[in-house]
Amino acid sequence: MRRRDEFTLTVRRGRRAGRPHVVVHLLRRDDTAHAPPAPRPKANGRAAVPAARRTDDDLPRVGFIVGRNVGNAVVRNKVRRRLRHLVARHLDRLPPGSLLVVRANPAAASARHDELAKDLESALDRLLRRRA
Repeated sequence: MRRRDEFTLTVRRGRRAGRPHVVVHLLRRDDTAHAPPAPRPKANGRAAVPAARRTDDDLPRVGFIVGRNVGNAVVRNKVRRRLRHLVARHLDRLPPGSLLVVRANPAAASARHDELAKDLESALDRLLRRRA
């Protein structure tokens, strides 16, 4: 996820679970705040017919927020890489078309890998259990 409006929508209207090292925001496609994008018109002016196969709109999208309070650029990029690696394990658990924002707290800079993994998994469990 790279678009500012998707980050803003997810953080403001998504469900939130906070842990000591990370805060996770989840916005599902079926939430009223996030409607699926309208079909794009083809060159001939007619709307595209949705295909039965899985499209990019069905895939969950993930974004990361690692602010300056976490550390300098080297530390922030290290934390972002570690979080990206941890989230990749959980992508199959996310609902189709959902938006997920993982925000690192300053404590994430000095956290061990297993501590980050535990906090992320705990936050995701909490968010996915709420609506299940």
